Amino acid sequence: MAKFPKEFLERLEAVKSRRAKTVIDHILKHGSITTEELRDVYGYDHPPRAARDVREEGIPLETIKVTGSHGRRIGAYKFGEISAVKGDRLSGRIAWPKKFKKDLLEQLSSRCGICSEAFDPRYLQIDHRVPFEVAGDSGEELKIEDFMLLCASCNRKKSWSCEQCTNWKGDRLIEACQTCYWAVPDNYIHIALEIVRRLEIVWKDDEISDYDHLVKLAEGAEKDLSNLIKDQLHKHVTRDTDDEKE
Repeated sequence: MAKFPKEFLERLEAVKSRRAKTVIDHILKHGSITTEELRDVYGYDHPPRAARDVREEGIPLETIKVTGSHGRRIGAYKFGEISAVKGDRLSGRIAWPKKFKKDLLEQLSSRCGICSEAFDPRYLQIDHRVPFEVAGDSGEELKIEDFMLLCASCNRKKSWSCEQCTNWKGDRLIEACQTCYWAVPDNYIHIALEIVRRLEIVWKDDEISDYDHLVKLAEGAEKDLSNLIKDQLHKHVTRDTDDEKE
């Protein structure tokens, strides 16, 4: 095990979140932990989320590339610069005040901020609009406008996308995150700095028959479902535009 300053080891020992502690203990013992080990040994289907748990505790991690068991290059994590350790903070996954989540639900409703689907409140996770790794906390006072509620699926998507973003890896400009889809899905300029647009659509209950019909149409047209939907929408938009000109 590598030698670390006593203060750093005490800071690691103070981490109680189970997933973050699993990552920390493995790195202390082996020097790093791979995405393959996180998935196959510890059963974490979304390795970047486990790494993010550690970072959210204020512990810096560096992402590196190593060779996996199948000979392919895979990601791995090791401790970053110890001087970058952030001090006392409220961990987003273990210590949110119950009243704060209640306030979020009252203002934002019990819907995911990305896909807009309704969920039982216990399945919605509090998420920083601008990642903590970029902006830190908002201070002693938790401001509702700095947070959103996400379902587990959308939270994983956001986590993966943010960690691939060049702003995350480089300058970490708060302003760039504040205009991103993952922070303000109803009023954004880019997605992880790419000038693209995204729409999350979920069919449920009586709408499922419509979805099944679209699948059959796509198969008949030998098209990908998303491309078929975009083609159909384009026809409607073009027709409406022509009608307005007339």
